[in-house]
Amino acid sequence: MYNANKPTAAELPSTGQLLRSTGIAAAVAAALLVTVVLPAEYGVDPTRIGSVLGLTEMGRIKMQLAAEAEAEEAGLAPAAPAPVVTATAPAASAGAAPVPAGQRSDETVITLAPDQGAEIKLVMEEGARVQFTWVSSGGAVNFDTHADRPGTPYHGYGKGSEQRVEGELVAAFTGSHGWFWRNRTGEPVTITLRTTGAYSEVKRVV
Repeated sequence: MYNANKPTAAELPSTGQLLRSTGIAAAVAAALLVTVVLPAEYGVDPTRIGSVLGLTEMGRIKMQLAAEAEAEEAGLAPAAPAPVVTATAPAASAGAAPVPAGQRSDETVITLAPDQGAEIKLVMEEGARVQFTWVSSGGAVNFDTHADRPGTPYHGYGKGSEQRVEGELVAAFTGSHGWFWRNRTGEPVTITLRTTGAYSEVKRVV
């Protein structure tokens, strides 16, 4: 025999209690939407709380980078002078450890006018690793680290706005992997990219 302890009518929440709980949940969700989600995802900050928490700028950068990526994919990006690549050469080895066999080391220097963008890609095999450092001479610039290959037009590794980024790039697949920068500082900037690792080519895409 199975005995079930059924709650009594007095133990069940009333209609008023259910409506009150639903209202509280809706109010909390609305507050989070206005104070956190809108600033962080869309750069919209009606309460100014997002600016205090540093979320609004992050949202604006996301929207700006997304719009730029869509415009470039559609061929609608505004025309601009080609970025000046002042050097693409093996990095100086004085005082540095020798590069292991099968790897290479390069330094690429790009000058960007205000609102100008540029993209540098490394040709890498799946699982290959590259140590990299890039620095902007004139303040933080927008960047998007990503990859592509035939059939995969975009694979993101990370994006944001920084003056200097250092790390390791591990190829998710065989293809082109690298960085897109956009100069929103209002002044010309020079970006110096140093790479060391397993890649066969450095190419300027944009």
